[in-house]
Amino acid sequence: MAEFLQNIPLPTLDRPFGVHLWPLFDKAYEMVMGYPASEFKFTEGVTPFSTFKETATILVTYYVVIFGGREVMKKMPAFKLNTLFMIHNFLLTAISAILLALFVEQLLPTLVRNGVFYAICDHRGGWTQPLIILYYLNYLNKYVELLDTVFLVLKKKPLTFLHTYHHGATALLCYTQLIGLTAVQWVPITINLLVHVVMYWYYFQSARGIRIWWKKYITMLQIVQFVIDLGFIYFASYTYFSSAYFPWAPNMGQCAGEEFAAFAGIGIITSYLLLFISFYIATYKKEAKVGRPRSNTGKKSLIDMRNFEIPSPAAAAKANGSTKTSNGAASTGRSNGPVTRSRKA
Repeated sequence: MAEFLQNIPLPTLDRPFGVHLWPLFDKAYEMVMGYPASEFKFTEGVTPFSTFKETATILVTYYVVIFGGREVMKKMPAFKLNTLFMIHNFLLTAISAILLALFVEQLLPTLVRNGVFYAICDHRGGWTQPLIILYYLNYLNKYVELLDTVFLVLKKKPLTFLHTYHHGATALLCYTQLIGLTAVQWVPITINLLVHVVMYWYYFQSARGIRIWWKKYITMLQIVQFVIDLGFIYFASYTYFSSAYFPWAPNMGQCAGEEFAAFAGIGIITSYLLLFISFYIATYKKEAKVGRPRSNTGKKSLIDMRNFEIPSPAAAAKANGSTKTSNGAASTGRSNGPVTRSRKA
C-alpha cells in the first residue's frame, strides 16, 4: 500500500492534477482527427465553422428548427426522450469538465509566473497554441449545446426568450472572440465551463428522477459568473481603448484583441447579466413571496370577529365533550382549575 501511494504523482504547478493531461489529450485528438492537437492551427476561412456565413447559417437554422418545430409539435404528443436526455446531459458534463481541466493546466503556470495582466492582455499569455485549440473546441461545443432547446421542443416544454437568446448569442460570442484573437476570452470560458459542469450534472440527475434542492443557486452562480466576466472585459477594453485613443488617461497599456470583439463581448455579456437578474427576480423572488403566509391585518380580524358567534353553554359543553356529573357540575375529563382558551383571528 505504501509503495502504491509513493507511485501516485503529486500535483505541481505545471501538473496541477498530478498527471500531465496535455499529452493524453494530444494522443486522443490524433486518434480522432489523424493529427496531434499540438499541430492544430486556427485559420479564418480555412478551419471549419470559422466564417461568419457558417456561423450565421447554423444559428438561423437553429431558430427555424426550434420555432418551426414548436408549431409542428402543437399537433403531436410530447416525446419522452428521457434516456437520450440523460445521455446528452452526462456527455456535456464530461466535456465541460475535461475542457476545464485542460484550461486549468495551461493557465495556472502562466498566472502564477507572469501575473493576471499578462494572461489576459498578452498573446503569449492568453493566445498560445494549446489555448487556441481549447477555445475552438469550446466554440464547437456551443453548437452541441443547441440540442438543449431541441429537447425542449420535442418534449413540448415552454421556450423562454432567455433560453433561446442565450444559446444562440453564446455561439456567436465565442465566434467573435476566436476571430478577434482576444486573450481575455479564457476568463468567461473557464467560468462558464465550471457553471456548465454543475448545471448539466443537475439536469442529468433530474432526468434520473433525483430531486435536487439547489437549482436556484445555479442561477446565482451564473449571475456571479457574468459579474466577474464583465469586470475583466471592461478592464481589458478600457486599457486597450485608453492606450490607443486616450493615452493621457491612466491605463495599463495595450491589450490583445480586435475592437469589434471587445464590443461584442461587452454587449452580449452585459445583456446576459441583466436578463439573468431579471429571471432570478421573476422566478425565485416571486416564488418566495407567493409561498410566504399572508400577514394578518386589522380588517381581517374585524371580519373574523363579526362572523364569530358566541355559542350557548349547552352547545359549548357538547362541543367540548363535557358531561354532567351527579352534582350537576360539568366534567371534561381534564384536571380541575381554570381553563384558558385562546383564538387567533
